[in-house]
Amino acid sequence: MTLKLPEPYASRIKYSEPLGRHTAARIGGAAEMLYIAKESNDELATVAMAAWEQNVPVRVLGGGANVLISDKGVRGLVLINDVNEVTFGDWHDGRNVAASGGAGLTVLARKCQTRGLSGLEWAASVPGTVGGSVVNNAGAHGSDIRANLCEAVILEAEHGIHIFTLDDLTYGYRTSILKARTDKRFLVLMAQFALKPDDPQAILERMEHHVAYRKETQPPGASLGSIFKNPVGDYAGRLIEAAGLKGYSIGGAQVSPVHGNFLINKDGASAADYYALVNHVRDQVYKHSGVRLEMEIEMLGEW
Repeated sequence: MTLKLPEPYASRIKYSEPLGRHTAARIGGAAEMLYIAKESNDELATVAMAAWEQNVPVRVLGGGANVLISDKGVRGLVLINDVNEVTFGDWHDGRNVAASGGAGLTVLARKCQTRGLSGLEWAASVPGTVGGSVVNNAGAHGSDIRANLCEAVILEAEHGIHIFTLDDLTYGYRTSILKARTDKRFLVLMAQFALKPDDPQAILERMEHHVAYRKETQPPGASLGSIFKNPVGDYAGRLIEAAGLKGYSIGGAQVSPVHGNFLINKDGASAADYYALVNHVRDQVYKHSGVRLEMEIEMLGEW
């Protein structure tokens, strides 16, 4: 498969690029083609639209969290959104922060803290990007992206640039209308937020509390974050621990001894190891408690 791009973009395409180095769990086969957009949303949009127009499959990655990539790799183009832009202002309806889809959540949260803007404290030390959080309704510590999001600017293959309001996104727990789409011919260019003014030191203290709690309760090392959604009225980690699965391993993948809802790449795990462990955990929890856990992570590539 080939992709024709104008220069200087054409020379930046990488072929047969291992994706393990671009994902949080350090797992995954090669991308047939890889492009890392760094300069601007114009660069990102130019590459994406060119691929769509040439019928080249496109998969957008941000920080490489929340996605398990097959050992067989990914056909077509993997487009990494590394456009990191954050703008502060005083716009209508209380909007005061705009961030590109490639902006890291942790960086965004820290920049807002120094400006005395509260609402994204939960994102401190959370892996991932603004674009991924908009699609997945990422969250932690009792909050999520929809709590302060006003609208998102979405580039679609068939319709160009569209504005999605908070209502348009139809958010639920760790899901949205975007995540439910099967075509995946879209990407998040920008998001606008309305944050509340507060004392920067008070914001910092809340962030430090969240970071400390995260370090105490979640394992270090290479993982994809939470594997399963919490079922209504319960916690996936508790159900996994109750099934006696903490520390259980398949190949190089292990259920974390610290937190049951984290599977870690302990010793050179393959994607097949990781996926086998995901299925084993889900089956054992169902046998033990009758609860069928739903995956929070996304599967990518050929399985």
